Formats: sequence, structure tokens, C-alpha cells
Amino acid sequence: MNKRKNMDGMAVRRMEVPNAVLLGQVKEAIREGHTVTINVKGYSMRPFLEHCRDKVRLAPFTDLKVGDAMLAEISPDVYVLHRIMNIDGDTVRLMGDGNLSGMEVCRKADVVGMVTHYIRRGKTIPASDPRLQRYVRWWSKLLPVRRYLLYIYRINLKLSNWLK
Repeated sequence: MNKRKNMDGMAVRRMEVPNAVLLGQVKEAIREGHTVTINVKGYSMRPFLEHCRDKVRLAPFTDLKVGDAMLAEISPDVYVLHRIMNIDGDTVRLMGDGNLSGMEVCRKADVVGMVTHYIRRGKTIPASDPRLQRYVRWWSKLLPVRRYLLYIYRINLKLSNWLK
């Protein structure tokens, strides 16, 4: 457990729960119609979401569209938060924004929930924001040069952390 302080200066304990346990509970809550906000873990959604800094709000979905970010169970108790790259019948192909190759494959029934809001650096951005959707479209078209863009992004991130 990590001890942190909240905005009032009071000590707050933060407990880490394994993804299989936490996301199983998230899946049940979403199936019951609730929205859930979770912290992002991992680097596969860079540059749109940063590990341990950003959060996403997940909700039940009615329609799957290419470009939407979804939480999916790709095998029992293995979950990914990635973007839909292709839908072919009942098959959904997902890929992280920070990934250079490889896609996860699941069925529509394995999609747990869709990202409705991105919470980046404390600022909430709806997934329907036209500017964000434009960036997502551009980013997907830049796949051939994504390696170099992510390299520049990581250098910039390290420099900005170093200069703090």
C-alpha cells in the first residue's frame, strides 16, 4: 500500500489490486449498467494515455465503431484497454495507440465497456470530442512512422520530468 495525501492534506492509502480481480469487478459493474473510472496501467495507449497518471471512464456500449477505445477480455481474466482497428462480423481487432504491431482479437461478446471520457492530468475530455477524434484518426494513419514519433514523445517526457 502506498500512502499519499489528498487535497485536504489528510493521509490516504492507495491499495494496488491485481488487474484480473479489479477488472472482473469492473466488468460486473458495467454489465449492471454502471459507469466506472479506472487508473490506466501500462504504456500501450501512449501518447493518449500515460501509465499511472491518467484515468478513463468506462460505460456500457450499444454500438462498436472503429476508432473507439474499449476494455476487452481477450482471454479468461486477461484484459486490455485498446482501440478498435477492425470489426469483421463477430470478430473485433484491437491495437494499443502505443503499439507498433500486433493486434488482439476478441469477440463482440468479450468487449466489456467503452471509454466515454479520458481524464488526463486531471482534465476530463469526452471521447466524443471532435478534436480528440481527429487526433485519433491522424494517429492511426501514422502507423508506419509511429516508432519515431513515440521515440520523440518519450524523450520529451523524460526531459519535461527532468526539468521539474
